[in-house]
Amino acid sequence: MADEDEGLSAGAVARRLGIAVTTLRTWHQRYGLGPSGHDPGHHRRYDTDDLRRLETMRRLTAQGVPAAEAARIARSATDDGIAQLAEERPAARDGGGNTVAVGRAGAQARGLARAAMRLDALTVRHLVHDAVAEHGVAAAWQDLLVPVLAGIGTRHAATQRLVDVEHLVSRCVSEVLGAVPRPAPGTPVPVLLACADEEQHSLPLEALAAALAERGVAARLLGARVPPRALFDAVRRTGPAIVVLWSHMPHTADVASLRELLAMPHRPPVVAAAGPGWPDELPEGVLTPKSLESALTLATAVSEAG
Repeated sequence: MADEDEGLSAGAVARRLGIAVTTLRTWHQRYGLGPSGHDPGHHRRYDTDDLRRLETMRRLTAQGVPAAEAARIARSATDDGIAQLAEERPAARDGGGNTVAVGRAGAQARGLARAAMRLDALTVRHLVHDAVAEHGVAAAWQDLLVPVLAGIGTRHAATQRLVDVEHLVSRCVSEVLGAVPRPAPGTPVPVLLACADEEQHSLPLEALAAALAERGVAARLLGARVPPRALFDAVRRTGPAIVVLWSHMPHTADVASLRELLAMPHRPPVVAAAGPGWPDELPEGVLTPKSLESALTLATAVSEAG
């Protein structure tokens, strides 16, 4: 992204605000909330005051103010008034607010969180797609998606709300990850990915499968809630070089399944237990990648060695 002293592009502003570029253009054309900075021969760029006005517009429309009225307020306010408006009306404490906390994550994560809270599936999908295209699956997952998903999870734990938000974001992310090009048919498939029995959080494995595909490594993804018998049958049928078994919660961490994998007559050369659900003490020989990047490195190395 360009240095902010030189202004921001339309794409950078849209990502920061969590809106679509088309929405930004509409606000420019209909309401005069366009970029002020102009360098002959170059696209106009948004300066700090432009960004404040747009942030005011976004906040007011999200709170139900008609767009024309929100634009009038944003255009007419002084610089001090703009800053005050942007800080007003903090999110409600009962779980019905318009934001989720994303820690120290960057502007793109904050923008994605805003779009998620509006249930704006088109913008969520657009922002995730752009992040994957620009940075790759692993970086987009760690820097953008993990903070937002964790923020939604934290709010849900505190309020028992936002299930709709979590489902919408998960679906949009799944669609983007599923669209990452896979290796051609007939390519060897050395990696088997499965969630532990009763484990429903399959999104991290979807991210791993997509990240492996970016490296030309094919993976079989069995998805959520894989019963032990189905897992063992799949291993027998396919003879994978590595099995990654995911557990997000302690109550789904089936250590017995790991032992049975290791005891199979034609056991997979590498068995990995991924996810925060697993206990510290696991059967000898089970590897424990702690992040998507480490699981990606492990699975890639195993596939190349095989």
